[in-house]
Amino acid sequence: MSKPYIRLDKNDAAVLLVDHQTGLLSLVRDIDPDKFKNNVLALADMAEYFKLPTILTTSFENGPNGPLVPELKAQFPDAPYIARPGNINAWDNEDFVKAVKATGKKQLIIAGVVTEVCVAFPALSAIEEGFEVFVISDASGTFNPLTRDAAWDRMSRAGVQLMTWFGAACELHRDWRNDVEGLAALFSNHIPDYRNLITSYDTLTASK
Repeated sequence: MSKPYIRLDKNDAAVLLVDHQTGLLSLVRDIDPDKFKNNVLALADMAEYFKLPTILTTSFENGPNGPLVPELKAQFPDAPYIARPGNINAWDNEDFVKAVKATGKKQLIIAGVVTEVCVAFPALSAIEEGFEVFVISDASGTFNPLTRDAAWDRMSRAGVQLMTWFGAACELHRDWRNDVEGLAALFSNHIPDYRNLITSYDTLTASK
């Protein structure tokens, strides 16, 4: 059954970065580690570019899961940072849910590690509470394609929209004319082929 097109709205969206922790990142095998790290940082840059409220959370960081990736903590020094003492589902943590609801946004852009747990559990919980949920699939990682696909299927059947950071950025931006240089810089910083495209464009326009 087809559903109406619900598009991301930069005025009504918040970003939840769930358990991008140094220990958990070592478990990600469904995407190349370097590409995965790049995608996570691209999503963070996207959140900053569009000035989206961003919430950081970790699970049991004093244990084997490890601390939050330092780049994220540095990029969002003033963002709510919820270090969950043990809750596996971030939505089971009262402080996390309060921080989410305090944004006043109804659209949640979620990414994390691992996909079938740290992403799927809060995504499904948020759907149940009436939020519109968009999971950034290429900034979320897990053990292998089998576990990833099972998680994607479970979430999509519940109404979660699966996107990439690039697709989300384009949908948030709406129109190139809003800011050509800003969006091009965001893409060029994380997609080498896009940097080549922009370099070629700059060269051609400079010669006119």
